[in-house]
Amino acid sequence: MAPSTPPFRFHPLKSSSFPMKQFSPFPTNPKMPESNSGGQPRTHSLLRPHQRTNPLVWLSAFLCVIFILLLISAGVVTLVVFLVIKPKNPSFDTTSANLNSIYLDSPPFLLNGDLTFLANFSNPNSKIDMEFEYASLELFFSGHLVAAQALQPFVQRRGQARLEAVHMISSQVYLPPDIAGELIRQVRSNRVLYNIRGTFKVRARMGIAHFAYWIYGRCQIELTSPPSGVLVARSCSTKR
Repeated sequence: MAPSTPPFRFHPLKSSSFPMKQFSPFPTNPKMPESNSGGQPRTHSLLRPHQRTNPLVWLSAFLCVIFILLLISAGVVTLVVFLVIKPKNPSFDTTSANLNSIYLDSPPFLLNGDLTFLANFSNPNSKIDMEFEYASLELFFSGHLVAAQALQPFVQRRGQARLEAVHMISSQVYLPPDIAGELIRQVRSNRVLYNIRGTFKVRARMGIAHFAYWIYGRCQIELTSPPSGVLVARSCSTKR
């Protein structure tokens, strides 16, 4: 007869028998910065030391501000002065013209011509001087450019008039057949029409105040046929 097995008894472990180790969700970093007496971490090693701005930088900025203010003040003063005075535009006109020659070759129609005229510039302002910084004159026949001439810059004093002799030469200028036919017809009728177009850049000056703008002169002239072509009629205007 087999021996009987003694009964197994379960003995629960007491919690005090094995100490439980507590785990933190944040790993302990042995190199964490030390805390000061107030409990705050020391961060002075993470910030850059404060650097003083170079005095030359402050001086440059100050000079730039002064320069900008001076420019604005000068612009405002100039605008006020010219709004009060209301300067008038210089005028462009011609008082005399001579058509010395016109030669038109057989097809292709090539024009050779010679025309002289007096350009009259006048400054109607009593307090403002005018400086012509750029002056260009062009000669047209029936809307076709046949000659051009540039003038040297000049200064026109207040209330002053100036006469400038201009010599226009057309050399081997091609004309379309219809325009060439119109020129032949006008020469035969002893009435030749030309148009003069002027482009000018002027600078108005009054003391230290000044400003520049463009004006445009237009003159239609009627002359007799060459070689003794003289001015018989004209119509001129000047606009901004």
